[in-house]
Amino acid sequence: MKFSVFQLSRKGGRDNNEDRMGYCYTRAAGIFFLTDGMGGHPQGEVAADIALKVIAAMFQKEAQPELPDVALFLTTAVTAAHRQILRYAAERNMPDSPRTTVVAAVVQDGSVTWIHCGDSRLYLVRQAELLLRTRDHSFAEQRLTAAGGLPAPQPVNRNMLFTCLGSPTRPMFEISGPLALRQGDRLMLCSDGLWSALSDADITYHLGHKPVSQAVPDLVEYALLEAGRSSDNVTAIALEWETPNGFESTQGSIASELIEDTAFATTNHGDQPANGAVDLDEAAIDRAIADINEAIRQTAAKKA
Repeated sequence: MKFSVFQLSRKGGRDNNEDRMGYCYTRAAGIFFLTDGMGGHPQGEVAADIALKVIAAMFQKEAQPELPDVALFLTTAVTAAHRQILRYAAERNMPDSPRTTVVAAVVQDGSVTWIHCGDSRLYLVRQAELLLRTRDHSFAEQRLTAAGGLPAPQPVNRNMLFTCLGSPTRPMFEISGPLALRQGDRLMLCSDGLWSALSDADITYHLGHKPVSQAVPDLVEYALLEAGRSSDNVTAIALEWETPNGFESTQGSIASELIEDTAFATTNHGDQPANGAVDLDEAAIDRAIADINEAIRQTAAKKA
């Protein structure tokens, strides 16, 4: 794999930054993820932190150096993150559980597969045109889709989501892909603090005409300026895909084949640490991995 990556998070006009982002990679697979703790519920930054750490830990255990089943891994990892948040709340007798959105993308075998829950988005720009973006799990987006893209007769608060991680009800999420990547494709994961202040056209322009090391800081800065003092946390992580026989590598690019089969690299960031220590339940992570392996075994047995 060869790719360039850049990430940035700013807290805007909020007291705390409840966004988290990061990526991990082996020589054969990479995962990029972003979580956004939800306001209106306690300790959103803790929920975002737990989700990020659970997904990263599971990737580091399962990618040896590839994931056996990418879609199954994403489903299990997000479900494990959700359960870990509920466990955190139960152990502390919290009347309301912390909650977070999540979007994560796995790159493997030259293709990308992604999952999202809530309104953190994934954008894919190809040859300076928007190829796709995720659809938010919000009542506003639901009405917009039902109306065929026309404004709804009665506006709905865009912050109202119908699913997330940490809710007492089982989360809904969508998995898409795999989609083959091409030389120069730009993939960006971002929180609603960015996309709510900028149009899809603005986001596409910056991603399509600039290296990610310039596009991300420019988009974050423009989102902060557009939203003003009321700005939400603004977080984005973007990568540019490079093929082995493509054009000259972008400055600062990563060539994952230079690391050993059993090694991994990781970087996880938030503007500030979550309040209080977040202890991951290793047993729960191990059980989730066992579930993955069992599901793979059963699938293989059916095909035999």
